[in-house]
Amino acid sequence: MKSEPSCPRCGRMVRPPGLWTSAWQCDAHGPVAPLQPVREPRTATLETLLPQAQVPVWVPWPLPTGWVVTGFADAGDERSGAVATAVALSGPGPLGGIGECVVVAEDPGVGLGARLAGLAGTDPGAGFDRDAPDDKLRFDGHDIALWNLDLGRGRAVYTGEALAHWLWIVFAEADTGMLMGEVHALRDLRGINDGGVALEPPFGALSPFLAEELAAREETD
Repeated sequence: MKSEPSCPRCGRMVRPPGLWTSAWQCDAHGPVAPLQPVREPRTATLETLLPQAQVPVWVPWPLPTGWVVTGFADAGDERSGAVATAVALSGPGPLGGIGECVVVAEDPGVGLGARLAGLAGTDPGAGFDRDAPDDKLRFDGHDIALWNLDLGRGRAVYTGEALAHWLWIVFAEADTGMLMGEVHALRDLRGINDGGVALEPPFGALSPFLAEELAAREETD
């Protein structure tokens, strides 16, 4: 996995700001918020990431039984701060084996959540929320409505809006999405709206799903 920033939408390497533009550039998607290399699941990562985060750093809390945090990702640079964050989680799958999940918060137009969901655009698409929500999670005394995008067996994806940012919860494989029945609330690891009390979750080994899905590449097929 390369250490240079990449496009949050497609993984292509991006060009840094230069004489004619202040934005990072992807050959396929133009100006983008650069996706930084996947970060290891440890306390030092939180100490680096949380002060930069301009969006929530969501984690289901309490975690499903036996689950741990297994990595972080973020998009943005020193000027913008992190305008998208992703928290990976791993644990026992509901039907056996290991399940994986990534929770993404992002500004509109970044496209990190859609990429992890396997979508081509930067958002869930028109009309995804026309029906009643499929689930609701609590944060700071309020409900966050989520809709199941029903994308097939490869992964289960729930999405909605929270604190004026997109919220995505992506499970791999789709059967792992059954764990939404064990998720009732979210915490923001920044400690905002939690009385300023930061939460340090349990950590595990780096998530293969996060690392493989967000691996940078020089070009795409």
